[in-house]
Amino acid sequence: MTTATATAPVSLTQGAVNELKKLIDQQEIGPDFGLRVGVEGGGCSGMSYILGFDQMKEGDSEYSIEGIRIFMNKAHGLYLAGMEIDFKNGLDSRGFTFNNPNATSTCGCGSSFSS
Repeated sequence: MTTATATAPVSLTQGAVNELKKLIDQQEIGPDFGLRVGVEGGGCSGMSYILGFDQMKEGDSEYSIEGIRIFMNKAHGLYLAGMEIDFKNGLDSRGFTFNNPNATSTCGCGSSFSS
């Protein structure tokens, strides 16, 4: 496990930071938890994003963005480097979105991709 000294391979917009901090407060997420960002096989395009609060695991790297702990399995960096996570709160859509420069195609729902 590495410490939160390196630059995170993903970024969070201010909208995402605000929503995550609100969720941490509302759900009373403890200090041992951080935001897990990753990928897993599945979805209509082959891979889907992992985004949720979790504890650090063996093989993770830890980063910090505006006081939010970010956990990422080192092997997932290849698929996520340069990705921006945003939070949309509009009339037509609400939720976290992923702008991933490594995705060669995405599905209509925006939570599945191939690279």
